[in-house]
Amino acid sequence: MLLSRLGLPFECVAPGVDETAFPNESARDLVWRLSESKARAGAAFHPGALVIGSDQVAVLDGKIIGKPGDYESAVAQLRAASGQSVEFLTGLCLFDSATQFLQLEVVSTTVVFRPLCEELITRYLHREQPYQCAGSFRSEGLGVVLCERFVGDDPNALIGLPLIRLVRMLEKAGVQVLERGT
Repeated sequence: MLLSRLGLPFECVAPGVDETAFPNESARDLVWRLSESKARAGAAFHPGALVIGSDQVAVLDGKIIGKPGDYESAVAQLRAASGQSVEFLTGLCLFDSATQFLQLEVVSTTVVFRPLCEELITRYLHREQPYQCAGSFRSEGLGVVLCERFVGDDPNALIGLPLIRLVRMLEKAGVQVLERGT
């Protein structure tokens, strides 16, 4: 959805990268590594192409909050986030598989959650079912109901693809977004 906004042709592939964190790996290092791994793995499907890899984690009190996977874990994540600031780190990699030129960045966005009552958490989870979203938070949907504010440079980063940074990376790789398509 986000990439289509740029009007460039693209294909999506599932690179099959194991997203398990290494022991003692920081959140920043994790998204850095996974973004690069996903881009390099995607290049195997499209040799000679520009390949984008992205990954996101949420961090609360210095600890990585992953994708909850189920309702009970999501409830626990949102209870912990209630009234707190959660940092979402989105790794972005643009890999030119023809030249091996690699660009990597990590974009930080802080979400300040409002105090969440049990009823609000339950209603949100039943309607949104964000079990495959970092921190049980889907900002492009009803997650906006849970927060006070966002602090960051690119609202698209929360959805999983920092478009502002991506445009700059594409320009460095020789792609002028507004000169193509429209």
